[in-house]
Amino acid sequence: MELRPGYKHTEIGTIPEDWEAVPLGDLFTFKNGLNKAKKYFGYGTPIVNYMDVFRQPGLRLDRVEGRVDVSKSELEAFEVRKGDVFFTRTSETVEEIGVAAAMLDAATDTVFSGFVLRARPTGDRLDDLFKAYCFSPRYFRRQVVARATYTTRALTNGRSLSAAILAVPPVAEQRAIAEALSDADAEIKNIGELIFKKRALRTGALQRLLTGKTRLPGFSEPWIPKRLGDHVSFLKNGVHSRAQLTANDPVRYLHYGDIHVSQSLSLDLQVADMPRLPETDAARLSRLETGDTVFVDASEDLSGVGKSLEIAGADGIEAVAGQHTIAARFDKDVLADGFKGYLQHIPAFTTHLRRLAAGTKVYATNRKHIASAEILLPELEEQKAIVRVLSDMDAEITALEARLEKTRALKQGMMQALLTGRVRLRVEGEPLDVLEVAHA
Repeated sequence: MELRPGYKHTEIGTIPEDWEAVPLGDLFTFKNGLNKAKKYFGYGTPIVNYMDVFRQPGLRLDRVEGRVDVSKSELEAFEVRKGDVFFTRTSETVEEIGVAAAMLDAATDTVFSGFVLRARPTGDRLDDLFKAYCFSPRYFRRQVVARATYTTRALTNGRSLSAAILAVPPVAEQRAIAEALSDADAEIKNIGELIFKKRALRTGALQRLLTGKTRLPGFSEPWIPKRLGDHVSFLKNGVHSRAQLTANDPVRYLHYGDIHVSQSLSLDLQVADMPRLPETDAARLSRLETGDTVFVDASEDLSGVGKSLEIAGADGIEAVAGQHTIAARFDKDVLADGFKGYLQHIPAFTTHLRRLAAGTKVYATNRKHIASAEILLPELEEQKAIVRVLSDMDAEITALEARLEKTRALKQGMMQALLTGRVRLRVEGEPLDVLEVAHA
């Protein structure tokens, strides 16, 4: 492959000519962390633990929650300083070892755990914020994994990490890279906080709108108590295990496990990826229609009792409900399409089911429990209006979640490009003639 102007070949690949390929042993000294008996933990001095390192590449003292009782000599031996880098030392999988985090605060009276390694800089060749990102690219992770050992657990050590090679730009470019990636992190954080707020607003809206505590403009008619058993018929469902299902048979099969794990209130059969049954196996089962609601009949905890999916997009689709489900068809002049998926959020309904749920290892419900529930319901037009409001909120959250995933993916691409030199940032006083374009 032809070498691009301004680049050079190294053992870690092609990097800019003004970058260096440096073994970590030339940049850091390594030390194992503190090990003590369990009784010493839970109070005392802050301690940087495995999960602190694994979760946050830029360590902040106010997010270090662990505490340990240490002596003066232990505090001196296992101290944490600003600019120290910590690597996860051991884990069940090799992918989780050698994950790095840099201490970005001026740490005092803080130590680190024996499940991590401390890398203390021997000079100032690396910018502190740059350290929070520079150990993430694939070329570096491959080296860490290749040098790991594995018996009952994956393990790395200071000797292995000292041999790993790091691409080191000039300090000014390190700072520019770190600032760009930090800006991406700030955007990710902002979107995440916005999603959290929107979800809280949606939860509040669910509680108010589905109980009538808040009425939408234009609706004032009193809600009417309805016994669900007077307005429902139950469908015949299947008894097949997932092992009997296929990917290519004609009849879609709604498995109870897929209801349990769903984050949605509805299932659109036009787009859903579902296991299948042969037509012969499904011959005696009731076909699902738009508006049908399929409940799970058991849950390992009470919070899962009443979990359901409302069926959408059933026109032209052959689909049935599987074992451990209860498929209900409610009268459409009592419960509007789209509203039935919200039954699981109406307190009177879920409280009724959970009160009747029986079991030891699981909490079971049945058709009689659902039929005997009596709840207050608004008129159909108000139900539809409530659905529109809540659906708009759901759509907004979904759009934000997609934006968050896109931003995370963009940041990953930025890291891979910037930290290998495939893309160069303009550094004040050092203009670049060409801004390279990143390629996957």
